[in-house]
Amino acid sequence: MAQAEKAQAEKAQAEDAVSCTFCLKPTGEIETMVAGPGVFICNECVGLCVELIESKPATPPAKMRSWKEQLSDDELLATLPRVASASRQVERQLTDGVLEARARGITWTRIGATLGMTRQSAWERFSGEE
Repeated sequence: MAQAEKAQAEKAQAEDAVSCTFCLKPTGEIETMVAGPGVFICNECVGLCVELIESKPATPPAKMRSWKEQLSDDELLATLPRVASASRQVERQLTDGVLEARARGITWTRIGATLGMTRQSAWERFSGEE
């Protein structure tokens, strides 16, 4: 496979791996995905947010139930693979950000400090070297 074809295939695979940070649906299941720094939101979640904001009660309830309390055991288990996928997506974005920082000449010391770790820990986690 030529390098250009390989790069295009890798890009398509990466795009397929992107999912909405809120509902965890992959790009193939929604119409539009909006990207932010480290997050993605689909058109369906944006619509739901708009609906929730517009219908916000004048007085919020004293205590809202957690989304976890509202799920059956089977529904909760069904969310786990999607949460794991979102975790992998975030890890890829973090790694890409660190590699871009290194490409710009930012030191491991600054990267580590930004991430709340030592430069050595940052290097070990993100450099790809042994």
